[in-house]
Amino acid sequence: MPIRERQATDHPQLLELWERSVRATHDFLSDADIAELRPQVRDIYFDAVEIWIYEDAAGLAGFIGLSGAQVEMLFLEPERRGQGIGTRLLDHARGLRGALTVDVNEHNPQAHGFYRRYGFVDTGRSPLDGQGRPFPLIHMALPRDAAD
Repeated sequence: MPIRERQATDHPQLLELWERSVRATHDFLSDADIAELRPQVRDIYFDAVEIWIYEDAAGLAGFIGLSGAQVEMLFLEPERRGQGIGTRLLDHARGLRGALTVDVNEHNPQAHGFYRRYGFVDTGRSPLDGQGRPFPLIHMALPRDAAD
């Protein structure tokens, strides 16, 4: 399986992938929002989570960041979406943690649909994101026996 643990030397490439993915899927974020988030992702978030990378012969295609059983981030190269990479990364995380949880931006219906198709269920909603900004979150959980 082409999933490996992140190395510190991966950070520049992960940050570039993160930005390409965010620009392709988070159209509710402005350029200023992304510029504000970029150093936080680079300097704080990457070091705060356990990151697993999907890399194959075509290169680094996606990554998932976990904090315990919480999926904190899942980003894919935009042109590699729909190829099962996100599912493989979630399968890997599920193999490590069993039941998983995730918070999805309400303004990102593609991500919400992806997690629902995988077996996650909505468990709640917050009107603000983790930084207190007006980007509502949908809280989701994957029951331990889901997707079996």
